[in-house]
Amino acid sequence: MTLQQENVDTLEKDSTVEWRDGLDLARMIRDKSVSPREAVEDVIARASRVNPKLNAICETLYDSARAAADVPLTGDAENAPFAGVPTYIKDLFMPLQGVKMTNGSELCRAAIAPVDGTLIARMRKAGFGILGTTASPEFGTSFATESKLHGITRNPWSPDHTPGGSSGGAAALVAARVLPIAHGNDGGGSLRVPASCCGVFGLKPSRGRVPIGPMVGEGWGGMGINHVITLSVRDSAAVLDATAGMEPGAPYAAPQQGAGFLTATQTPPRALRIGRVDGLAPWPTDPECIEAVNQSAKLCEELGHTVVPIALPVDAWEFYHNVFNIIGAQTKSFLNLVAMMSGQPTDLELLEARTRVILREKGDISGATYAASIDWIHAFGRQMAHVMSGVDVLLMPTLAKPPVKTGALDLDDSASFKNLVTCFHSFSPLTPLFNASGQPAMSVPLHWSPEGLPIGTQFAAGFGQEELLFALAAQLEEARPWAGRRPPICAI
Repeated sequence: MTLQQENVDTLEKDSTVEWRDGLDLARMIRDKSVSPREAVEDVIARASRVNPKLNAICETLYDSARAAADVPLTGDAENAPFAGVPTYIKDLFMPLQGVKMTNGSELCRAAIAPVDGTLIARMRKAGFGILGTTASPEFGTSFATESKLHGITRNPWSPDHTPGGSSGGAAALVAARVLPIAHGNDGGGSLRVPASCCGVFGLKPSRGRVPIGPMVGEGWGGMGINHVITLSVRDSAAVLDATAGMEPGAPYAAPQQGAGFLTATQTPPRALRIGRVDGLAPWPTDPECIEAVNQSAKLCEELGHTVVPIALPVDAWEFYHNVFNIIGAQTKSFLNLVAMMSGQPTDLELLEARTRVILREKGDISGATYAASIDWIHAFGRQMAHVMSGVDVLLMPTLAKPPVKTGALDLDDSASFKNLVTCFHSFSPLTPLFNASGQPAMSVPLHWSPEGLPIGTQFAAGFGQEELLFALAAQLEEARPWAGRRPPICAI
């Protein structure tokens, strides 16, 4: 299929709710120009039009969503910031009570979550209605949303290309205008990579900013964190206002925010000193991704900021050896837990080749090696804090390549650790740095290739400084808005 705008007349004109973003839809519901039930039915109708082409949705919870929408909003529920706004939850280590949590794996196809995650409880309190779950690759360890269990999720800008991963289902639905906000999580770029591939906004918060329990205290040694993918910057900020904060027993927390994340979007930042990074050796950055950085740097300078080149203190191979020590050990630990709960050994044939390679190469490291890798990423965080003492923000490509074709990130059992790292991190070399350091980072959709594929620009700030990123993102959004760009596969 070409990237040219296809004839979507059959997908247009019959949506009943026209929102600008999630906060706009919430306003319409408060004003009673739209009912919560109408909002739910509209998203269901939009999803039914485009999901056959995207394959982004795993399980639907439409009956329960309709029933919840029919309950009159009163008191605190009526005044919740997203009262009546529908959303989907990513099917990856985020439990919804009574709902399948397959984590994209055949091994977990029948697993039912026993409780709601703390984040889910906070999203419900913020007013969200949950319509179902979205696709993820097995255990979230790929930058393409493809699995044996759920199949290939496709990019609404081009079905032949990946929407990114691992929150590719969420990004595809938001980009296709099925809904304005969808949950995702990010252990190495899994919010920012699909945001870049799909031309939407994705921010990874600081380590400890958003709750991850109650079933676990941390993911991948603290590298994993939850948030949302959105069309607008202000939606992302408002969701973080509603969900941020320690939960009981959390192993760590991000610094207390100031006036609030949504408030931060309402005032342009002061003139910033921005450090520019063009890539990470040994992997080259595609010229089109460099052009995205060029254009973003130029825009920042036009807005009064100073952009200077900067080097990052990281050896890629040392970095990824330590990161995958943590991923491999925690994957093995999770599979041991599944085996204990099921009362039988893990059938490795149910796993995908990528997971078997990770287990073979990194699943049997010693406890001392695991501890050393945890110490290593914490030391890396201290190094990055030193880097940030000289700049306010870092600017770099989100990805080293434009969106790749579906299947391009496949591995088989013959792959070595070097093959694994080269496959995934020649595509996304820079996003995992900020999971390891704990810093907030975001992908902003400021550029499209001549072929019509989105190419995001990544910005990162010092630990705990999401407000600065939101202020900058809102300024960039106002200067170069992206909401008017519609992909060929679009629900409206």
